[in-house]
Amino acid sequence: MVLTGKIYFLLNFKIIQKDTCSSARTGLVLTPHGSIKTPTFMPVGTLGTVKTFTPQELKSLNTEIILGNTYHLYLRPGDNIVKQAGGLHVFSGWEGPILTDSGGFQVFSLARLNKISDEGVEFQSHIDGSKHFFTPEKSMSIQRNLGADIIMAFDECPPGKSEKKTVLNSVIRTTQWTKKSFDYLKNNPPYFDWNQNLFPIVQGNVYPELRRRSIDDLIPYSTCGMAIGGLAVGEEKSEMIDMVALCNEHLPVDQPRYLMGVGKPDDIIKAVFHGVDMFDCVIPTRNGRNGHIFTDNGIINIRNKRFKDDFSPIDKTSTSSFGKQFSKAYVRHLFNVNEILGMRIASTLNIAFYMKLMKTIRLEIESGNFNIWVKSFLKKWKD
Repeated sequence: MVLTGKIYFLLNFKIIQKDTCSSARTGLVLTPHGSIKTPTFMPVGTLGTVKTFTPQELKSLNTEIILGNTYHLYLRPGDNIVKQAGGLHVFSGWEGPILTDSGGFQVFSLARLNKISDEGVEFQSHIDGSKHFFTPEKSMSIQRNLGADIIMAFDECPPGKSEKKTVLNSVIRTTQWTKKSFDYLKNNPPYFDWNQNLFPIVQGNVYPELRRRSIDDLIPYSTCGMAIGGLAVGEEKSEMIDMVALCNEHLPVDQPRYLMGVGKPDDIIKAVFHGVDMFDCVIPTRNGRNGHIFTDNGIINIRNKRFKDDFSPIDKTSTSSFGKQFSKAYVRHLFNVNEILGMRIASTLNIAFYMKLMKTIRLEIESGNFNIWVKSFLKKWKD
C-alpha cells in the first residue's frame, strides 16, 4: 500500500491451528510493531500506561499488545501532545503493538451527554465539565495523532437493557459512523511511518437479527479484524455467550475477532470456544488494586483476616517471581497499611495469571486437548 510516497506495512492475520471440537483457533497477527499470538489478552493502559507498570515489566510478563483510549488521551494530555512526541509508542515507551478504542463507549458511559445526532455526540468532560463534540472523523483524527497499530471505528453502544428500537437505531448509526471513519482514513494518510488498521465494531445488543444485520453492514469496511461490542453492559451472562456464538457464525473466518471489555477467565474461555481471538479488560489491574489476586484455583481476597498469619507463598505457581517471594500475610499487611507495593504485587500477579492463561489456551488448542481442558478448568474455577 503506497500513500504519499511512503510504503506502509499492512496488518496481517494467519490462522495457525483450529480446534476440532469447537471454533477455537490459534493465530498470529503481524503488526508494524511486532507480532501477537492469539488468542490474546490486552492489558488496559487507558491513559497511556497500564497502572503501576513500566513497559519493560509488561514485556517481562509476556505482554504482547496493550490498549489505550481515545477519549481519555484526547482530554489529557491531548492527542496533539502525543503526536508531537512521535506517537503513543514513543510517548509511553512501549515498543510493541497498541490498540486504541475510539472513545465511543467512554463518551456514552462517563461523560455528561448533551446531544446525540447522526453527525456525532456533544458531551461534557467528566473531568472539568468542558464541552466537546466527537464525530467519527474527530475520533479518527485523534487516533491518527496517537498512532496506534489497530484503531477502532466510532460506534454507538446503548445500555444492556435497551429496547429493540433503540438498539436498531444504534446499529444504523454505527454503520453510518463506521463508513465515515473508513472514508476519513482513506482520505487522510497516517502521520507516522506505519499503517493503522481499522476494526469496525458490531452492535445489536442481545437481538440476533440486529447482530446479523450489523455484521453484514460492517463487513465492507473490515480489512483485517472486527470487534464485538455492546456486550458485558448489563445483559445476562448466558445472553452474552449466545451473542458471541452467533457472531462466530457470521464474522469473517480469516480475520481476528475482538470481544471488547470482557475479561473474567471463564468468560474468556467460553468466548475462545466460540472463535474469539482478542480480549481486553481492566479486571487484572483494577481488581489487583483492590486486593483480589487471580490464581489457578480461583481468586484470593488478600484482605481476608484468615491470611493474617499465613506465611505461605502467595502463589507459588505464578510465572511472576512475586508469587514465591512474598507471603500472603505480608501482602495482606501491605494492603492494610495502604502501601503501594501491595497493589503492585497483586496487579503483577494478575497480569502474569492472564498471560499464563492465554498461553495455556493456545497450547491446549494446538495439542488437540482444548475441549477436555475447558471442562476441567471451568469445573475447578471459583470466581
